[in-house]
Amino acid sequence: MSFPGSGLAKGLAVTLRTMTKRSVTAQYPDVQPDLAPRTRGVIGLFEENCTVCMLCARECPDWCIYIDSHKETVPPAAPGGRERSRNVLDRFAIDFALCMYCGICIEVCPFDALFWSPEFEYAETDIHDLTHERDKLREWMWTVPEPPALDPAAEEPKEIAAARKAADKLAAQQAAEAAARNESQNESQNQNPDTEEEGT
Repeated sequence: MSFPGSGLAKGLAVTLRTMTKRSVTAQYPDVQPDLAPRTRGVIGLFEENCTVCMLCARECPDWCIYIDSHKETVPPAAPGGRERSRNVLDRFAIDFALCMYCGICIEVCPFDALFWSPEFEYAETDIHDLTHERDKLREWMWTVPEPPALDPAAEEPKEIAAARKAADKLAAQQAAEAAARNESQNESQNQNPDTEEEGT
């Protein structure tokens, strides 16, 4: 059962409690905030990895990624080979006025060309300036933090395990070939001791 004015008393109690605490003010922009490691700021482009597969543009629910490219003919690597064609990136732009930061483009990129950057200071006075071209996206690439270290108790990734197994197998094969070579050289020296004495 509540008495008249109990709500007012509770509100005043909260006010009195908070009056005695020191207020904490974020001194932005003089002091930059501490952002979480997985902050979604902007999208950085590592264009060397981009093959113009267009997956990011096709999967984007907002259609805010614009890609232009052209084909170039690559001469054959060896004589008698055939020429190949490859896509060359001409334009890669993201309209951050439309982007909803869902991260689908980063997830579907099969060649690791797109990354989250914690940069968030890119406000513009004109909405048309929020379409950032690949030069700006490239600058943001260098602000992408390194991936967190793996848990020491975690299982080793299958790709690394397979690569290590292949490397160990190759090293063992090379060691066996070197041992066989040394053994054959020793046998040939043991079979022809006279030739060594004549040479001396």
